[in-house]
Amino acid sequence: MNPQDQWLHQKEKVLAWVRLGFSIAGIVVVMLNPERVARFPLLSQASLVTFFLYSLLVSIIVSRAASAHGRLNLSWLAPVTTCLDLVWVTVIVLSTGSSTPFFAYYFFPVLTASSRYGIRGGVLTALVGLCLYGLIRFHPAAEDSLPLDIFIIRSIYLLFLAYIFGLLSEFEQTQNRKLTALYKTAADAAAKEERGRIARELHDRLLQTLATLSLRLEACARNLSAGPDETARELRSMQEMTTHSIAEIRDFLSGKEICVLTPGTLIESLKQDLSFLRDGLGVHAILDNEPEELNLPPDAERELYYVIREGVMNIARHAHASRAAVLLRVADRQIRAAVEDDGIGFDAEHRASNGTLGLRSMEERVRKLGGSFDVQASVGKGTRLSFTIPLPA
Repeated sequence: MNPQDQWLHQKEKVLAWVRLGFSIAGIVVVMLNPERVARFPLLSQASLVTFFLYSLLVSIIVSRAASAHGRLNLSWLAPVTTCLDLVWVTVIVLSTGSSTPFFAYYFFPVLTASSRYGIRGGVLTALVGLCLYGLIRFHPAAEDSLPLDIFIIRSIYLLFLAYIFGLLSEFEQTQNRKLTALYKTAADAAAKEERGRIARELHDRLLQTLATLSLRLEACARNLSAGPDETARELRSMQEMTTHSIAEIRDFLSGKEICVLTPGTLIESLKQDLSFLRDGLGVHAILDNEPEELNLPPDAERELYYVIREGVMNIARHAHASRAAVLLRVADRQIRAAVEDDGIGFDAEHRASNGTLGLRSMEERVRKLGGSFDVQASVGKGTRLSFTIPLPA
């Protein structure tokens, strides 16, 4: 059940309890002043008792619908109860005579109609109620006629009440529509953000591992002639990677945090990634970092590794390069890094407007840390991905 439906059910529940309170109050008034019920005592008592039972039944129906969390449809209840309220109030007023205070009961169907249908519904219900009341009080067979000025004053009260409550109801409905639209927009934005997060997690972790496995299988196919021992070692390594990836997928689906990089092992992990470029693909790959040992915050270290590894894997998959380098400098509370190659490159302007998930993921991670990201590339002239990330004080 959405918030708007919850509010409607809650409002119907409140109206049902108010109706029940009106019915009990009517019985109490007659019990305290039995002599005021002068016209049709039996009809008066019957109408008040049945009004109480009807009010109790409506309260039970609304309460069950609320406990069923919207599975029960109450769209029929509003028009039916509005009509029944008018009929019952008219019978009560008819049976009790003009000396009783039951004209005030017309306020209730006007209130419910205004809250449900706005100004038009409230005013229409008030006019119907006034017509019924006028027929009772100005009918030739009426035992006592109502002064016209009192009828006019009561009519003004009732119409004014209908207008005010209808105006408030329409304002409330407008605000509810705005809140519902805002709620939907926020939900859509949250869903989009979550899809983006899952896409980044899958791309930066699992898809990168699968891409590495694919490249290593190609390397194994090329190096079969090098000897069974070397190929066997490579296959065992790939088997371990596959087993680890399956465990990561299970942890990811169960909501567990996946730790790809152990804190303090950034340089070692980058050396392993570059060794695959050298040994598996024959690329002359170097890591130039200063200082030799880096002491970075765990979050910055992890994001930095994701970004650099994505650049390295792009070289392995797309660049067809013979040389590659990862440059890493930490100074003046800033991390400056670059991943460059002498491969086939690409059209940077075209890629900016139709960016792949890999480049978008790299830039988003850098921006998340408050840094800047730059791509320098052209067809046939290699690629240089550079970025700067400020370190927290």
